Amino acid sequence: MTTRAILPVKISLTEGDFYTLWAPTWKEKGAEWQAFLGDDQAVLAFHSPEELLAYLETTNAHDLADHPKWQQFQAQSDDRVVPNDKQYFDIIGAPEFLAGRPSHENVSRLSRVFQISRSLADVASAEQAQIFFASHSILGNVNRGSDHYAGENGLSEWSGVGRVVLANWENVVKSLDESVRVVDTHQLDAERVAAAGTAIAAATEARAAAAEQARADEEARAAAEDPYDSSPWGRAGIDPVKISIQGQSVYTLRTYLRGAPVFLGKYGEIITFPSTKHLGRWILEHDDHDLAGVSTWQDLIDTANAGELKVEVHPDNSYSFNGIAADINKGPDAVDTAQMSKAYELLADAADWAQDDSLNSLLLANPRMQDYLAYMLGSTRAAGYVPSAPFTDKADAWTEMENQLIKRFSKF
Repeated sequence: MTTRAILPVKISLTEGDFYTLWAPTWKEKGAEWQAFLGDDQAVLAFHSPEELLAYLETTNAHDLADHPKWQQFQAQSDDRVVPNDKQYFDIIGAPEFLAGRPSHENVSRLSRVFQISRSLADVASAEQAQIFFASHSILGNVNRGSDHYAGENGLSEWSGVGRVVLANWENVVKSLDESVRVVDTHQLDAERVAAAGTAIAAATEARAAAAEQARADEEARAAAEDPYDSSPWGRAGIDPVKISIQGQSVYTLRTYLRGAPVFLGKYGEIITFPSTKHLGRWILEHDDHDLAGVSTWQDLIDTANAGELKVEVHPDNSYSFNGIAADINKGPDAVDTAQMSKAYELLADAADWAQDDSLNSLLLANPRMQDYLAYMLGSTRAAGYVPSAPFTDKADAWTEMENQLIKRFSKF
């Protein structure tokens, strides 16, 4: 019903609606306990939350003072004595819930009434109410929820609960009425009650403002969040990759382990596919590759087996080499440096994963190409270097770098 240790509650009895505090069952030193705000003679109830708060601020001797969570309850804001909708228990109105069908609302509201009524009866030794709950086992199924009454005999059993309540509830309520003492308003300091009302209103307003801010923050976070992050790929940290190069496109997968790239493949060969559908089908039938050892790989396979894995490439994982060599030939101003930077990232990742020095060897053999790339990609190592025509050698070197990558593909 709740995870809070002490609850503000509103209860409807014969004389009207009243407010008190309820501590549902808790365990202490191996024994189970439950309690209400009360004294040696009765459970105490109040006409309003402000009267309840005024009483708590002036009285330390009551049945909840020894509760293990009492100090935590008292440390909350002043609206701690204001019940929410689910902390309202229409005890006298229980028969009305049974007059309707066993809907979720009717069953849940009746279940809550039964729970607090049984607790109130036990704490206050309300004999007639205790006898009622002890004598009718059919009442115990109400806390199973509306689904319990959806079966073949559900309506019949619900009607049985109604007959039991109709025949006995008046005596149950009378027994509970006698167990509750409503504190007379005139027994409380009027100024303290007024001050408590002001404090509750301020605390309620502050709570509402905080809740509204939290909703706004959550909406802003959700709007800023990339849907891909919550996809199976995003959760697994393994990404579909699209590579467009020399007029064709291939697809593969890649992740990073401790900052090092790992591709779908083995022995330096990247397993590639002409479409995402080919890729999706292949991974269901093969596990002899480097990604199979990644801890989240099985999560993707389970999702694929359930028919819920769609291979989609995030824009960050789409690499296009098309046109770069031709643009290099035209001069630095013609080159899309963002496109080149992403493409070079993929070249470096593939070489690192394959543990192949061919890329480094090519650049070491062509120091002017190293300087050119450093200049184009904004590296400080290009200080003092300015590219100058002709650029044919740079375009040829870039094409050779592309060819090295293509040679790693299983299919192209």
